[in-house]
Amino acid sequence: MEDEKILELFQNREEKAIQAVQEKYGAKLKRFAMQFLGNEADAEECLNDVYFKAWKALPEQKPEYLSAYLMQICRYTAFDMIDRKNAQKRNAVITELTAEMEQCLPDCTAVQETELSEILNTFLKHLPKEKRLLFIRRYWYGDSVKELAEMFHFRESKVKTTLFRIRKKLEKVLQERGVFHERKNITAIHDGD
Repeated sequence: MEDEKILELFQNREEKAIQAVQEKYGAKLKRFAMQFLGNEADAEECLNDVYFKAWKALPEQKPEYLSAYLMQICRYTAFDMIDRKNAQKRNAVITELTAEMEQCLPDCTAVQETELSEILNTFLKHLPKEKRLLFIRRYWYGDSVKELAEMFHFRESKVKTTLFRIRKKLEKVLQERGVFHERKNITAIHDGD
């Protein structure tokens, strides 16, 4: 079917418009979405969103090139999906890291942030370089245990154990400095087992 006829179907709000787009451009749009998303399920979801967005937009807009118009919608939809997934991953990592660190850090209401910062800097300065880098990569850059294992050529279990021991040491230093009084169950979280 010619693009003019497909656009006419959209303007007349005929459901055949979606079917016509699927038949003419579906395979091309799916390949395009796959380039960004990397898996078929996400590409299918992206296509459904493209058809829906086209359905909403096309009665008012009449693009000169329907194929290019649909590809643009597809690209932006794929980028939105990638952004959402990355945000979810970041949120999951932040939640995991927060859970690990809250086991050994005091509530900031109990200690001034500057004092805590000084204690942390001093603590890190006195760690062996490898442990300091491991700690910083995990809790500053948010690297996963798997990424750290590859980076440092360790087993994942060694990364988890080393980080656990560093946090225990930090907790002890904070207790000695009088900024962490309540003993929490630090063994409950062992680096996202």
